[in-house]
Amino acid sequence: MNKKDKNKFMSKEIVTKAITDAFVKLNPAYMIKSPVMFIVELGAAITLILTIFPNIFGDKGENLRLYNALVFIILLITVFFANFAESIAEGRGKAQADSLKKTRKDTNAKLLGSNNSIKIVSSNEVKKDDIVLVEAGDIIPNDGEVIEGIATVDESAITGESAPVVKEAGGDFSSITGGTKVVSDFLKIRITATPGESFLDKMISLVEGASRQKTPNEIALNTILVSLTIIFLVVIVSLLPMANYSGVIINAATLIALLVCLIPTTIGGLLSAIGIAGMDRVTRFNVIAMSGKAVEACGDVSTMILDKTGTITFGNRMAADFYPVDNISKNELTKFALISSIKDETPEGRSIVELANKLAISVNTKEYEGCDFIEFTAQTRKSGLDLKNGTHIRKGAADSIKDFVKELGGIIPEDLDKITEKISKLGGTPLVVSVDKNILGVIYLKDTVKPGLIERFDRLREMGIKTIMCTGDNPLTAATIAKEAGVDEFVAECKPEDKIAVIKKEQREGKLVAMTGDGTNDAPALAQADVGLAMNSGTVAAKEAANMVDLDSDPTKILEVVEIGKQLLITRGALTTFSIANDVAKYFAIIPAMFAAAIPQMNLLNIMRLQSSRSAIISALVFNAIIIPLLIPIAMKGVKYKPMKASMLLARNVLIFGFGGLIAPFIGIKIIDIAITPLLKILNLA
Repeated sequence: MNKKDKNKFMSKEIVTKAITDAFVKLNPAYMIKSPVMFIVELGAAITLILTIFPNIFGDKGENLRLYNALVFIILLITVFFANFAESIAEGRGKAQADSLKKTRKDTNAKLLGSNNSIKIVSSNEVKKDDIVLVEAGDIIPNDGEVIEGIATVDESAITGESAPVVKEAGGDFSSITGGTKVVSDFLKIRITATPGESFLDKMISLVEGASRQKTPNEIALNTILVSLTIIFLVVIVSLLPMANYSGVIINAATLIALLVCLIPTTIGGLLSAIGIAGMDRVTRFNVIAMSGKAVEACGDVSTMILDKTGTITFGNRMAADFYPVDNISKNELTKFALISSIKDETPEGRSIVELANKLAISVNTKEYEGCDFIEFTAQTRKSGLDLKNGTHIRKGAADSIKDFVKELGGIIPEDLDKITEKISKLGGTPLVVSVDKNILGVIYLKDTVKPGLIERFDRLREMGIKTIMCTGDNPLTAATIAKEAGVDEFVAECKPEDKIAVIKKEQREGKLVAMTGDGTNDAPALAQADVGLAMNSGTVAAKEAANMVDLDSDPTKILEVVEIGKQLLITRGALTTFSIANDVAKYFAIIPAMFAAAIPQMNLLNIMRLQSSRSAIISALVFNAIIIPLLIPIAMKGVKYKPMKASMLLARNVLIFGFGGLIAPFIGIKIIDIAITPLLKILNLA
């Protein structure tokens, strides 16, 4: 499914399929999963019997069969609308699942034998731990890890992004997803999933809702709704002797209608749709949630663990300035820094060349074509150029260049340590430049903080979420970056086990923790966190440990995912408030109208001045039915979330949805009453 389709709220196909599914879900075996709506369907079944046998319970009154039939039709429509709301929510996921299923093809796979012999087999025959060869144009048969080669892979079938990604053996970009296509070069892959259990298979199952389980909060709310239903059932049963004592005749269909109007049918009909839509909003954001519980947990997150590199900063250190030591000019330092980087194809090397050119320093690159380039390694921590005349130009870590110069008999400038310390305090990385035994100065490499993060972290603080940055940098650099980005706390020189310790510490204080990661060393922390967001470009271990996978591999996406989780909880709370307020209003609409004839004093409570008891019942039933589809857009899109204190958020929702839910029935029922009264008179039901 492309991104344009993902952003569509509804389509003709989704609505058509939802209507069909809504009828299919009328099956009592399915409806019993939603107890509130099951009661409504049970009421519809009883009124259907009463339509056929109107006097089965000894009911009396004019046109009972027609009245019972009208109540039956409205109750059936109410159940249908509730099923339709759920089906619309499921429809978007099923549409995306259908799109994904088209990518799951039975293709040929090149199975490698022990002597690298190639055997062509069906992709369905490839088993876990098999080694396969994929070349340009081949579809990858199943999930796996790259063990040899480097190639670009088209993952648009899963991510929706057309730009291919680079996959290579080793590191955090070795994970490969079945169903994607190799664009260039070749890869040897060790298969890590059995047929039918690939990431694509799991993704299809999740987005179409087949494996959706109710979340703890949803189950708790459902229990409350069932309890309210039982309470109102007792109230309705006790109402019958009171009515008989007062001389008011209430037939069975009216009692059923009264029960349906008073139980929380609105939220009962929308509850499942809200949960499904919450997962769908995450999916449309190109994040696969392994369960609804994961999305819901996002809404309760109070601490967020963030990596520095790639999440808070861009990760590519860029040259920002040149700091010469005493007796060396800035131009001289810049020139030799440029020469040392002519053949350096790393992002840092290219940025040094670009900065030197901006400062109007340039050299004739042809003069250095035959020179030996010394590549940077983790062991030497320096790189540079050996000129034809025997000159050694180097740039690298301060201690590494110091040792290099000392070996040549050079002297370390007195102000060098002050310069490197100054750069570290600025949050940068010092890169010392030397020519033979002389140190010329320091290149200031800056890992730039991503724009807009300060505002986003402010939003998180307004939500009551604490941010903790974890980095392998020294404390000076970490403190500077943390201050610039606006995070609340930081952990410097952080190792994988330190992340787990931070998460456990926060959890012991009763907080829910979210974090992102992509490497195998992140897997334990992702598993420990309440919300673990793994990058799709990361390792299999990371994706298996997490409960969410970001298909776009954007570590900052955790910020938006948390907001979606908050929105899910707020939407559920807001519509629950609206539903309960609705029930209070409907009570004042129906009860006075029913008892007014026998107890004239009840007219004081008949605020809406409804025409008759039957008019009141039918108007309330109609309103009860049509309010469900009217609220579907809110359930699907979610209530707009604005970061604020919990008390203010509660007050805002009570004011808007509580007061709105109280007023809407008075207006709606009165309008319906005016509209249907002439029809009821024609049918002799008024």
